[in-house]
Amino acid sequence: MKLSLIIPCYNEQEVLPYFYKEVTDTLKFLSGDYELIFVNDGSKDKTVSILRKLASEDTHVVYLSFSRNFGKEAAMYAGFSNSQGEYVAVMDADLQDPPSLLPQMLEILESGEYDSVATRRTSREGEPVIRSWFARRFYQLINSISDTDVVDGARDFRLMKREMVDAIVSMSEYNRFSKGIFGWVGFRTYWLPYKNVERMAGETKWSFWKLLKYAIDGIINFSQAPLSIASWFGMFMTACSFMILVFIIVRRMVFGDPVAGWASTICVIIFIGGIQLFCMGIMGQYIAKTYMESKRRPHFIIAETNKENAEKIK
Repeated sequence: MKLSLIIPCYNEQEVLPYFYKEVTDTLKFLSGDYELIFVNDGSKDKTVSILRKLASEDTHVVYLSFSRNFGKEAAMYAGFSNSQGEYVAVMDADLQDPPSLLPQMLEILESGEYDSVATRRTSREGEPVIRSWFARRFYQLINSISDTDVVDGARDFRLMKREMVDAIVSMSEYNRFSKGIFGWVGFRTYWLPYKNVERMAGETKWSFWKLLKYAIDGIINFSQAPLSIASWFGMFMTACSFMILVFIIVRRMVFGDPVAGWASTICVIIFIGGIQLFCMGIMGQYIAKTYMESKRRPHFIIAETNKENAEKIK
């Protein structure tokens, strides 16, 4: 049995030594071989230098260094594409995904009842209140408007069998939302709860606006509901316009009143124009995603690696 552990890294020089020590201390007690696949996502600090040093001292360490920052989704995809283990796990380097859970996750998979073990946070202690509130609303929204199952508090930290990983790699779409992909491919998943753990060192790379953009991408990638909403808006405004027109005609014929002043007319025009721009914006997001997919650009470009026969462009 071989275990592949994928670790996306972006400016993680402060936490990498702590992570490496803790994960190796955990894995050395496991039977079978393992590989640590560190994916350097265009870091601007000394992350790649630390990875070179680790790789020179430990044959279990594999590093893939991107030519620039392609994003965490691309880093995860690169790790999946270059993994060789029968079991494959993905986790963050900041130690918010406890390596100590790996033996329990492996035990659950080896029982044969499940194809993956995924983790979910049961608490959000240490996280800003506003971010926690928006995160919960996002999970409620995406589960109500899409066919995929995204569990509240779900982390990217999960352990999977090779069959599930191959299915994920086969989904070569450019606009990736892994939480949705994990649910879409199916397979039997065991959800392992744990309490939130704060970063060991360094700072989070996910600002509120980055998380909001990521949430919007997830909704667009796995739901057509926004397009339906735009259509319903159009039909609703058409019906309202027709009723207002009938009201004005009846009022003019019965009471002989002239049409009210220009202020109300301007307000209606601005309101309808805003709705139209909103709906056009929704359609524009889908068109932009289609445009990016049609270009068929690579998800990542590997500028440096210590792995022979690595898929450097995919």
